[in-house]
Amino acid sequence: MNQYVTGNTIKELREKQGLTQSELAEKLGVTDKAVSKWENGRGLPDISLIEPISKIFNISTIELLSGEKISNTNISSNMLRSGFYVCPVCGNIIYSVGDSLVSCHGITLPRLSAEECEEEHNINVEMVEDEYYVTINHQMTKKHNISFIAAISDDRMEICKLYPEGNAEARFKTKWVKYIYCYCNKDGLFCKRI
Repeated sequence: MNQYVTGNTIKELREKQGLTQSELAEKLGVTDKAVSKWENGRGLPDISLIEPISKIFNISTIELLSGEKISNTNISSNMLRSGFYVCPVCGNIIYSVGDSLVSCHGITLPRLSAEECEEEHNINVEMVEDEYYVTINHQMTKKHNISFIAAISDDRMEICKLYPEGNAEARFKTKWVKYIYCYCNKDGLFCKRI
């Protein structure tokens, strides 16, 4: 998020709701000149007005600040259409069912795109009794490691968080797993269909 809020965003949302600058100003307790300044790029709304502006336009504050309207097209909640987001600052792993606008540490996180497994990120899966034993032959140092391994099906997801200097391995019940994902902190997300 490299901007506070743009006047263009406010203007588009105001016009979409059929409000005049004066009507918006009245709802916010400011002057119509203030709204005009925002929309013409000669000023910004006070931070205390961000939440009230969001409520007037019926959007989240993140949507207002990013200028992007989020609509979740995954209305059937199919877990296979879900997405992973990883914060580069703290390593926070966020998983959403459907499209989301995700922010951590003031950064809008991109939805990760999974690549097919490659030699360095090959996901090995073997049956051990009633579980899949998943291993990845990958270095596990503080600077370069597999951060997590996840198993996903139509209706469930399980994440195994991994730590540097440990082993890149996990176990998942076999009866429901359709995909295995792993995330490398340097090279991104990789996937294998079971």
